Amino acid sequence: MNMNTFFFFTSLVFCLLASLFSSCFAGNVTYDRRSLIIDGQRKLLISAAIHYPRSVPGMWPGLVQTAKEGGVDVIESYVFWNGHELSPGKYNFEGRYDLVKFVKIVQQAGMYMILRIGPFVAAEWNFGGVPVWLHYVPGTVFRTDNEPFKHYMQNFTTFIVNLMKQEKLFAPQGGPIILAQVENEYGYYEKFYGDGAKRYVTWAAKMAVSQNIGVPWIMCQQSDAPDSVISTCNGFYCDQFTSNSPNNPKIWTENWPGWFKTFGARDPHRPAEDVAFSVARFFQKGGSVHNYYMYHGGTNFGRTSGGPFITTSYDYEAPIDEYGLPRLPKWGHLKELHRAIKLSEHALLKSEPTTLSLGPSLEADVYDDGSGVCAAFLANLDDKTDKNVVFRNVSYHLPAWSVSILPDCKNVVFNTAEVGSLTSVVEMAPEELQPSVASASKGLKDLKWDIFVENTGIWGVADFIKNGFVDHINTTKDTTDYLWYTTSIIISENEEFLKKASRPVLLIESKGHALHAFVNQKLQGSASGNGSHSPFKFKNPISLKAGKNEIALLSMTVGLQNAGGLYEWVGAGLTSVKIEGINNGTLDLSMSKWTYKIGLQGEHLGIYKPDGLNGIKWVSTSEPPKNQPLTWYKVVVDPPSGDEPVGLDMINMGKGLAWLNGEEIGRYWPIESSKHEKCVDECDYRGKFFPDKCLTGCGEPSQRWYHVPRSWFKPSGNILVIFEEKGGDPTKIMFSKRKTSSLCSHVAEDFPMVDQESVSKVGSGKSSVAHLKCPKNTSISNVKFASFGNPTGRCGSYSKGDCHDPNSTSVVEKVCLGKNECAIELTEENFDKGLCTGTSKALAIEAVCS
Repeated sequence: MNMNTFFFFTSLVFCLLASLFSSCFAGNVTYDRRSLIIDGQRKLLISAAIHYPRSVPGMWPGLVQTAKEGGVDVIESYVFWNGHELSPGKYNFEGRYDLVKFVKIVQQAGMYMILRIGPFVAAEWNFGGVPVWLHYVPGTVFRTDNEPFKHYMQNFTTFIVNLMKQEKLFAPQGGPIILAQVENEYGYYEKFYGDGAKRYVTWAAKMAVSQNIGVPWIMCQQSDAPDSVISTCNGFYCDQFTSNSPNNPKIWTENWPGWFKTFGARDPHRPAEDVAFSVARFFQKGGSVHNYYMYHGGTNFGRTSGGPFITTSYDYEAPIDEYGLPRLPKWGHLKELHRAIKLSEHALLKSEPTTLSLGPSLEADVYDDGSGVCAAFLANLDDKTDKNVVFRNVSYHLPAWSVSILPDCKNVVFNTAEVGSLTSVVEMAPEELQPSVASASKGLKDLKWDIFVENTGIWGVADFIKNGFVDHINTTKDTTDYLWYTTSIIISENEEFLKKASRPVLLIESKGHALHAFVNQKLQGSASGNGSHSPFKFKNPISLKAGKNEIALLSMTVGLQNAGGLYEWVGAGLTSVKIEGINNGTLDLSMSKWTYKIGLQGEHLGIYKPDGLNGIKWVSTSEPPKNQPLTWYKVVVDPPSGDEPVGLDMINMGKGLAWLNGEEIGRYWPIESSKHEKCVDECDYRGKFFPDKCLTGCGEPSQRWYHVPRSWFKPSGNILVIFEEKGGDPTKIMFSKRKTSSLCSHVAEDFPMVDQESVSKVGSGKSSVAHLKCPKNTSISNVKFASFGNPTGRCGSYSKGDCHDPNSTSVVEKVCLGKNECAIELTEENFDKGLCTGTSKALAIEAVCS
C-alpha cells in the first residue's frame, strides 16, 4: 500500500468513526442571504459559547458533550490575546490556554467551531483581552488607525490563523472551524475615535480576509462593516436585526441568557422562558446562526476578571453552570426548543416566510414550500395577557410573551412560556478541611497552619520616592493588584486633639479601585468603588500619637477596564490624602514625599508556589490568627470526598487571593450587596429583559464560593494558600461540594410532546410525560412530593391544591424508586383523570437522588 492510499483509508476510517457522532468535517463554507452553506447543504445552527480559559482541560470534554446533548451544533470561543502573548513574541498555549486541544475536543465531538479571534474581546476579561504591555509601546492607541496597534494586532491574528492552519482546523482542511471573527462590538465605541475609526474597520476587515482561511469572517455590532465580512448582532433580542448587506445571512453572535456580576452587587437572572422566546423569535424572523453568550460562563481564575469589579465567578446564569452542571430547567427547556427548531429546519430553509396578523400583538410566520413541507411560528407579543388565536381554522392558546412552534403547521410541539423540563435544587454541601493523609501518618490529627505576615508598608528596598501621587496601573503595569503608598507625619505633643482625646479624620480620594488604610501598622479602615463607579472616597477617624506616625495606604485594583472608548487610558490609585483635625485645621498630604512599593513580599517570593519555602520563615501553629490583616495562611489538606465539583467557602474571610497547589483560584471577596436595594422573590418572564429587571441576593455576599477544579487536587498533600488583606477566620474556611439535592418535574396534561425523530409523529395522541433523571452514579431514593391535580408552588416548595389524586405518590414511587431516570405518563391508567372536572390538571414531583 502506498502512502497516498494509506492516508486515503486512514481518512475514510476517521470519517466513518466521526459519523457515529456527527457528519465528517470537510469542505466548503459559503453563504447567501438565507444561511451558511456547508458542503453544499444549508444549515440552521445553534451555537454555544464556552471560553477555554474559564474552565480547565479536564472539564472541556464534559462541557462540550453537555452542550451537544442540549441540542447544540457549534461551540464558540474568543481567543484571549493577553493569555497567549505574555510579552512581545513570547507565546503561551499551556494548560487552560491550550487552544488547539480545545478545538480538537470540539472536533472529536463532531461539532463545528466559531473562532472569534478579535483579538480585542471585551468579555468582562482583564483589559479586554489586549496585553497590558502593548499600552506601553510608545505611540500606541488601541483600536484605531494606529500603526503600533495594527502591527501587533496583525501579528497575533496571523499567528493564531497559522496555528489553526498548521493543525488543519479550518473547515476546508477537514477541521471544525466554520466562521472566524475580527474585532468585537466596535460599533458601540466608534464615535470616540474620529476619522481613524472607519479607516481602522476597513483595515481590520481587509487584514482578516487576506489571511485566506477559507471560511467567512464576521464582525459583530458593526453596521458599517465592509461587504467582505458579515455584520452580526449582539443583544437580548435580535429578531429585527439586518446585516450590513442584503446578501448576508442573519447571524446572532451573542444572545445573553443571563448577565455578569460584580463584587458588592445583586444577582441578575434571566428566566428560561424569555431566553427561549428570544431564540424562537430570531428563527421565526429568518435567523440562521444563533450563539448563546454564555452557554457555560465558567470562572475568572487568578486575576483574569475585568470590569473592574467583575466577580471571580463568571457563571452568567448560563445553561451550564460555573461548575459544569446543567442548569435546570434552563438547559432542558432550551434543549426542547432546539429540538423543535430542528424539526422545522427543512421548511425554514426551503421556503420564504409569509407573515400574518392574528390580532393585536399577535402574528404568525409561515414557511410553506407548497409541496407539503410547512412550519409555522405563532407569537403573542403582549407582555401581560394570554390570548387564544385561530390559525388555519384551528384554535391555539398563546400565553403572554410567547411563541408556539408548529413544525407541520398543525401541531404545537413547543411553547416558549410552558416549561415542562426537569428542574433541580442545587446545594453547596460543606465539608471541613481535612489534614492530609501524610500529616495524619505523622500523628497530626489537627490541621497545621503555616503563617507569614506581610510588612505594613515598605518591605525590602523602596521602589521609588516621589512628591505627590503616581497612577496605580502605570506603576504596577498590572503585574500585581497591590501598590503601597507610604509617608509619615510628626505630631506635636501640644496638639489639641491629644488633649481632648478626640480623633483626627483621614480623608482619601481615589480613582479606584479599593484601599486599606494603615496608621502605625494598624488597619484603620477600608473603602472601594463598585462595578458602576470605580472612584471612591474614604473618610474615617484614625489614631495618631505624639511624635512620628507612619501612614501606609495599600491601593488595589480589582481587574482592569475591559471596554469603552479609549478604555486603556482609564487609571486607578490615589488622588488626594488629607487629615482633618490637626492644628485645628486640615493637613493636606497630597504633595508630600511618598515612598512606593509595588506588590507584596509574598508575591515577590512566590510563596504560593508548592516548590519550596522561597526563603520565607513560616510560623507553624494549630491555632491560626483570626481577624489579622496582611496575613498569608498555608495548610496541607486532602481533597473533599466524592467526585462532585468543589467550591471554596470563604464567607468568613475578608478579601484576598487563593491558590491550590500553585494554581490560581482567584480573588475572593464575600462583600455583601446592600439590603436596602430592590430584589424580587420571583422573576416575571413577560416583557423585554434588561440586566436590572430581575435581581436577587439583597444583603447577601456577592460571591461566597470559589470554584476549585477537581483536576487540581492530588490524592493527598494539597497545598492551600490564602492571602488575607484585612482579616478573617481561616478556621472556618471549608470546601463545599456542588450537589443536586432535589429534582422536580411539573407537567400539564396538555403539555406538547416533541418527537425527536420525525415531524410526522408529532401530535400522534401521545400522553404528556414527566421525566426525572438523577446525576450519574446516583438513583432516586425518595419521592418527597407527588400530586396529580392542581398543585401549587415551585421546586422545593410544592403544595397540594384542592384537586389531588391520592395515589400520586405510590404511582411515582412504583415507576421511579431505585432508578437513575424514569418517565411517568399522565395516562388514565396511572392517574384519575376524571377527578375535578373542568380543572386543568398537572403532575408535580419532587424527588431526592442519592
